[in-house]
Amino acid sequence: MPRSAIRPSPVFLGLLALTAGAGFLTMVDNKTAARAGVFLLVLGGWAVSLCVHEFGHAVVAFRGGDWSVQHKGYLTLDPRRYTDPVLSLLLPILFLAIGGIPLPGGAVWINHGSLRSRAVESRVSLAGPLSNLAIGILLAVAVAVFGPSTTEIAFGGLTDHALWAGLSFLALLQLAAFVLNMLPVPGLDGWGAIEPYLSYEARAFGAKARQWAPLILFAVLIGVPGVSEVFWEVVIALYGAVGGDEIAAAVGQSLFFFWR
Repeated sequence: MPRSAIRPSPVFLGLLALTAGAGFLTMVDNKTAARAGVFLLVLGGWAVSLCVHEFGHAVVAFRGGDWSVQHKGYLTLDPRRYTDPVLSLLLPILFLAIGGIPLPGGAVWINHGSLRSRAVESRVSLAGPLSNLAIGILLAVAVAVFGPSTTEIAFGGLTDHALWAGLSFLALLQLAAFVLNMLPVPGLDGWGAIEPYLSYEARAFGAKARQWAPLILFAVLIGVPGVSEVFWEVVIALYGAVGGDEIAAAVGQSLFFFWR
């Protein structure tokens, strides 16, 4: 694939700059600034990861035969190019801000008829959540290698290690997005990964259920007692397995939801 096909848009670069600036804000010796920095760091980082998630789908599709994604602007990491910027970026950020739910973003439209094989179709679906997994692991490892110890975070002031706490919470959210997206539910990437190998009847059902199945899933996660707890237990177990610091993530969550 020619390098010129991938050109990060000014919007994406602006999101990166916002996230980096928020990181510096967390290190200001002021509790209000530190809390605001964590809030912006997590929201900015989440917006960046949404762009990378959709870029993952697009770049694998491009390599697999669907060259239309380049003309649609999907390789620019510009959220305005997605099918619906509100559903793709604004709604997931809003859900995250009010409830901490890692709602999947909108979609990039892939011409599946141009893809070379069922295996390529499956890889296209997997590329998005795997990008969340990679970001989550990188952040968790960075905190483990360069950040303070669990003891320092646990016994320090709430904002003493705000940067590392914010990055830890962001890492946890990335892994939550990975687990959620890998569920074999129509409309999610886990279903897309297995759909090419399903029967015609199953694929027809998935096409009909794609619009409402994720909504039912989120309603179950929010409204059915015990389901959310099981989901987060799986996420936290994965987070610990990749070296994540649960205490740091909890501190980051507390700083992020500063109004609670």
